[in-house]
Amino acid sequence: MRYSRQIILPEIGETGQQKLQNARVLVIGAGGLGCPVLQNLAAAGVGNIGIVDGDVVDETNLHRQLLYSLKDCGKSKAETAKKAILELNPDIKVTVFSEFFTAENATQIVGDYQILVDCTDTISVRYLINDVAVVKRIPMVYASIHKFEGQVSVFNYKNGPSYRCLFPETEGLNAVPNCADSGVLGVLPNTLGTFQATEVLKIILGIGEILSGKLLIYDALYFQTQIISFVKNPKAVEKGFINGTLLLNSKKTLENLNPEAFLEKCKQSGIVIIDVRELEETPKFKKNNVVRIPLRDLEEYSATLDKNQEIVLFCQTGKRSQMALNYLIKSGFVGVYHLAKGIASLKDQIQ
Repeated sequence: MRYSRQIILPEIGETGQQKLQNARVLVIGAGGLGCPVLQNLAAAGVGNIGIVDGDVVDETNLHRQLLYSLKDCGKSKAETAKKAILELNPDIKVTVFSEFFTAENATQIVGDYQILVDCTDTISVRYLINDVAVVKRIPMVYASIHKFEGQVSVFNYKNGPSYRCLFPETEGLNAVPNCADSGVLGVLPNTLGTFQATEVLKIILGIGEILSGKLLIYDALYFQTQIISFVKNPKAVEKGFINGTLLLNSKKTLENLNPEAFLEKCKQSGIVIIDVRELEETPKFKKNNVVRIPLRDLEEYSATLDKNQEIVLFCQTGKRSQMALNYLIKSGFVGVYHLAKGIASLKDQIQ
């Protein structure tokens, strides 16, 4: 009875519903895009859903992240999202990864999932998702949002174009403008997330035309859509495959610091501790060897440092410090670490 209205569709039927039940989908990010993706996949009966997010619910999330309510503020997004979608559909299996998606945990988390859904707002993580998807030969369903606009595409579908084919990688630190910096109309991520969920369901069911080699651009303010075609770049795909293979074969590193290891590093002399948050962000972390260099200024500041200098990075939640770490390592720095879950994980150690 639950699925009767979609089972009667000739393109789905009982066979299609069984495909949905057997599917394994990993949703990376449980924020503005992730919430509608999770809601729609759970409602449709996708039987195995993974949720990856190391963040906690904040009051500023509530105008667009509709899985959460005021009572959830301060709680794990991944755990809260799991509870919400299981209330919607208790017949599915939900696995939670209450951590950010990084080079250290990516291949372990992805495991045998069949589709990766990119609901992040960090460029470096998108390249990481892409590279894992390329080497595992599975699709990556992508979306991004900015103010009143968004875009959607599907990468690595049946050996099709990859994320790198559309967005060649640069070595700079230009992050995706996030909602905190540029703002967003609350309904926009829900619209784009629903588009993503639609592509996921079509891929599982093997119906319709997939947005592979096509970028859908949506302007909510003027209700306009545009589709741009792009082609596969073999060199870009090869780069993703090489990176993904290295990830699969690499041993876990110790670049991610827990609060105890981070505080121990702060006590050691000769280590540069860099706060990559904006200058006005709180809470402050007052240590003699901490310097505040916003992420956008790190590229210039790093040119003054010895590449053998031991460096520890931190930000609010670990996202920006992960980007900074990736950049410094690519630039030839050794001995770089970061506080994996950000300053929020220090609790009583800050004021």
